Amino acid sequence: MSHVSAEIADQPGCWRRAAELATTDEVVHVLPKPGERVAVVGCGTSLYMAQCFAVLRETAGQGETDAFPASEFPTGRTYDRVVALTRSGTTTEVRRLLTGLAGSTPTVVVTAVPDAPVVTEADTAVVIDFADEESVVQTRFATTALALWRAFLGEDLDPVIAAAEQVLAEGAPPAAVASEQFTFLATGWATGLANEAGLKLREAAQAWTEAYPAMEFRHGPISVIDDRSTVWVLGAPPVGLLDDLAVTHANVVTGHRDPMAQLIGAQLVAVAVAERKGLDPDRPRNLTRSIVLPA
Repeated sequence: MSHVSAEIADQPGCWRRAAELATTDEVVHVLPKPGERVAVVGCGTSLYMAQCFAVLRETAGQGETDAFPASEFPTGRTYDRVVALTRSGTTTEVRRLLTGLAGSTPTVVVTAVPDAPVVTEADTAVVIDFADEESVVQTRFATTALALWRAFLGEDLDPVIAAAEQVLAEGAPPAAVASEQFTFLATGWATGLANEAGLKLREAAQAWTEAYPAMEFRHGPISVIDDRSTVWVLGAPPVGLLDDLAVTHANVVTGHRDPMAQLIGAQLVAVAVAERKGLDPDRPRNLTRSIVLPA
């Protein structure tokens, strides 16, 4: 079994631990307080989780929240707190941003490595080392950070965890594994998960994959879809979308489950497609666990 397969399967247990951690002082007194103006930053998978973080926090009425790639942070804006996500704690763009904000903006980092450089470069840190990974491809760290955030915002994760266990029991949908092209769609906070699902197929399986806010799909992207495609809708599809998809003859995946649980299905497909192609899903071409740039 690949490392990433084991890490995908471990996600429900990690989410339970994250839900417990979210109520402790080490998290409650560190993550943003209601009313603060917050920016969440990350790179790659962590950026897509940051997008989820931002929408969830605003929807919960906690305050204005933006998400940015760490390399594109708007230094001219003022925030009460910046939250940085980085599994390894060594990502160059995140480290540079934290160093640049020192003394001017309170910062907190969420990472998997207790002694990572960012732990001392940020003002405060939340470490979820139980979700660290061997695979280059991120799965459980990202979703565990999201689970922590959702529980911190007051969500009950028990139904989400149960749904995730059901997805794991069902395995990768065979029709999706056989597809040649993938498009992931979502609305609201789950749009970040659609982006992440697309990234998993590109990283692990070198697949032609796209992701869009669901209502944007009709404005051009639908033209690439045919009977070789899988269109995966995370969360409830907008009215009329399924009718539009029917004429494309694509394999359409929908469901009533929580989008975070649905993401696990996409992760399983990424591994299955990689294995079908004879690829190593743990070590994608041209990628490393952390992007460390020259000084």
